Amino acid sequence: MPRNESIKSILIIGSGPIVIGQACEFDYSGSQAARSLREEGIEVTLINSNPATIMTDKVVADNVYLKPLEPESILEILEKHNIDAVLPTMGGQTALNLAIKCDEMGIWEDHGVDIIGVDINAIEITENREAFRNLMEEIDVPMAPQTTAKSFLEGKSVMQEYGLPVCIRASYTLGGAGAAIVHDEKDFDDNLNKGLHASPIHEVMIDKALLGWKEYELELLRDKNDNVVIICSIENFDPMGIHTGDSITVAPAMTLSDTTFQRMRDMAIKMMRSIGNFAGGCNVQFAVSPDEKEDIIAIEINPRVSRSSALASKATGYPIAKIASKLAIGYTLDELDNQITKTTSALFEPTLDYVIVKIPRWNFNKFPGADRQLGLQMKSVGEVMGIGRSFQEALQKACQSLEINRNGLGADGKEVTNQDEILHSLAHPSWNRLFHVYDAIKLGIPFKTIFEKTKIDVWFLKQIEELIKLERKIEKFSIDNISKDLLFEAKQKGYADRQLGHLLRCLESEVHEKREEFGIKRVYKLVDTCAAEFPAQTPYYYSTFEYENESEVSDKKKVIVLGSGPNRIGQGIEFDYSCVHGVLAAKECGYETIMINCNPETVSTDFDTADKLYFEPVFWEHIYDIIKHEKPEGVIVQLGGQTALKLAEKLERYGIKIFGTSYDALDLAEDRGRFSKLLKENNIPYPEFGVVESAEQAIELSKDLGFPLLVRPSYVLGGQKMKIVINEEELEHHVVDILRDMPENQILLDHFLGGAIEAEADAICDGENVHIIGVMQHIEPAGIHSGDSYAVLPPYNLGDFVMQQIEDITKKIAVELKTVGLMNIQFAIKDEMVYVIEANPRASRTVPFIAKAYDEPYVNYAAKVMLGEKKVTDFEFNPKKEGYAIKIPVFSFNKFPNVNKELGPEMKSTGEAIRFIKDLKDPFFRKVFSERNLYLSR
Repeated sequence: MPRNESIKSILIIGSGPIVIGQACEFDYSGSQAARSLREEGIEVTLINSNPATIMTDKVVADNVYLKPLEPESILEILEKHNIDAVLPTMGGQTALNLAIKCDEMGIWEDHGVDIIGVDINAIEITENREAFRNLMEEIDVPMAPQTTAKSFLEGKSVMQEYGLPVCIRASYTLGGAGAAIVHDEKDFDDNLNKGLHASPIHEVMIDKALLGWKEYELELLRDKNDNVVIICSIENFDPMGIHTGDSITVAPAMTLSDTTFQRMRDMAIKMMRSIGNFAGGCNVQFAVSPDEKEDIIAIEINPRVSRSSALASKATGYPIAKIASKLAIGYTLDELDNQITKTTSALFEPTLDYVIVKIPRWNFNKFPGADRQLGLQMKSVGEVMGIGRSFQEALQKACQSLEINRNGLGADGKEVTNQDEILHSLAHPSWNRLFHVYDAIKLGIPFKTIFEKTKIDVWFLKQIEELIKLERKIEKFSIDNISKDLLFEAKQKGYADRQLGHLLRCLESEVHEKREEFGIKRVYKLVDTCAAEFPAQTPYYYSTFEYENESEVSDKKKVIVLGSGPNRIGQGIEFDYSCVHGVLAAKECGYETIMINCNPETVSTDFDTADKLYFEPVFWEHIYDIIKHEKPEGVIVQLGGQTALKLAEKLERYGIKIFGTSYDALDLAEDRGRFSKLLKENNIPYPEFGVVESAEQAIELSKDLGFPLLVRPSYVLGGQKMKIVINEEELEHHVVDILRDMPENQILLDHFLGGAIEAEADAICDGENVHIIGVMQHIEPAGIHSGDSYAVLPPYNLGDFVMQQIEDITKKIAVELKTVGLMNIQFAIKDEMVYVIEANPRASRTVPFIAKAYDEPYVNYAAKVMLGEKKVTDFEFNPKKEGYAIKIPVFSFNKFPNVNKELGPEMKSTGEAIRFIKDLKDPFFRKVFSERNLYLSR
């Protein structure tokens, strides 16, 4: 049966600003759904308040509404457009909650809008923990002993009945908000209170904790004829007790017997069928007992695409959101093509001949005093995925992707050798437990102890032990006498040349030369959904060390775009937006586009964004090998944030062309000494500053500059380690702190302009001509990081004299730096004088915001300028300027309740929203303006 022809117009609800627990995986699924529906000739209208994403761009939907996710906004859309159906499953919990609210208010019914892709009753059942438990009992699916509590007294009596430890989970929340495992009676009251308050219906489920059980997830799709496919099985490396978003996960499941997998599969299908008769995607989570009985217990089911379905899509190459949206409009699985082979049907279940490892990325250093122990509440801000032929290779590649100054798992001289510290870490998991498991095995702590403290399956521990045994073998040789077989084995197990250089006591480049001499080269394999059983039509690759290469090089002119790696505070989804636009612009210029990135949540790593996708770490060795294989005309580094920019020096050194601004100009902007010299020569004011390399030098310099001082390291993003200090004691302490974490880094001391107004400008330059795309004025005073400030476009009270200075300075700096492409400059304004704080010749966090507010494709223009295809004067700029747009920073402080909400020069926000106002009398603007000093800290 073909699709429902009566559906001609669909509303997709997005997930709003990025917060911990709900990130850009929904931007990816929403974008994919919109494209999938437009292929069918359906008009797609999209609502989302997040300006940083590609999802809210004109290239994705027919009508885009950057509005608050509230029923009023939905009503406004329904009055303007004739919408037939709403698809609420692509925008996480936010979209589902809004759909339910509108349903309760009768909005859908009044406007004749059908809800597709899910059944409201299914959401109710899965979110209401009591109803879900009763249903599971009816269909004979076992669950952990659990009871609902709607009050403090009910909760206390449940705890008395079960004994400790117990899990407390709040109903109708996301990312494990309000959830906790309680081992100690004195913590119970506090956690019960938090859970009851976190739940919008003030209800918690208390279960007997299944600590040490293994955790699994299955991703399912079902059509209206009740055909079900299992897309992917995912095993959590960490046992029960850690939120899946904070767990290292592996696909396919590694330690599950086939009979248990079949039981789990049947159970998942039974659960999906029981919650409602809808066509779409589902994620089911299970716990399995860690003994030979392998008892299975259901944890929960989510009737929507999820973080895991983004991962499963990238892991298998099967685009779950794309197919789910087709099923929602009435297609059946057997009528749809597998998007990768194009010859098999979507009813064909993916088979993997490789292993996927996902590792989360945390940002605890942004929240001093935060509880760093992982538990049922998700705390990670992003994730990376490694693809390899074995678990060991995928694990090493995932570690290389994290950008935490490690070159893989160990073999870099950074291991911890303090036994007490290791044992504590094993028992109290945090972001670095994986590395401490390695350290423990290397130190000789018995397996039995490691297992008892972590409950990580022995199979995984043995895999890490094998790596350590291999390292001990390699250390016996030098680069001159290591055998080809041993070097080949190490490369197959994912070791980077840098790690091998450490083990063989030589340089990374010497290992690379040795590999070339032995003919040990990376080959590229297809992610093809079918273990190479059928030919794949989609160029989506990962690297490994074998003999057959599946990546054929064309004779077209090519460009490589470097992605921004895992999301983190200071470098988020806005850089992925820029990368996608860079790819689209390069295609328009006739280039074959090649994307390199390792973030499974993003649109840049969708298999049909670029002409070729290499799902690889944004790590020098991997990039260099791809460049040697593909021989592109050049590489674009300006769009992938600091991650891509950091690789510019290496590209320059190896004679690889950088499209756009040269490495020298990029370095000039980062090197404060050179940059200030440039400002001085051009009579551009800047705060007095100096560069120091020790605490003694800092104290001496402070006598000339005077306090307060802004202290910061060079070459960082998101204001990392930036602080305002007001006396010698604070200065000394902070400088020592920076040098401990970043040895040999230059430290900048600026005289801090207290009480100044802050503003920033973004511009496009072709080396000669400059066009300023937008100037934004911050509402908070100088001292709060630009990413954490409310900002207004255009400025609301800077005056003509100040605006003229900003324009003149921006144009002068852009040309002096020989910028080709995008540039962002930050200013402090005091007594009508404009001072330059810093300049960044790259895509900035604010570019997508300005592009959306003014409805102009600025990244597309900038990419064409970088490629040398266009001059700035070739474009007709026609921004739509009505009223003001306000950038609203969004924080996730609720995940760290014991951290003060203090803002300063180091960025802490996880996302942003946009709000349009007609004039400055708007009550929203007045409220924000009145609170502008509220959270300012030093």
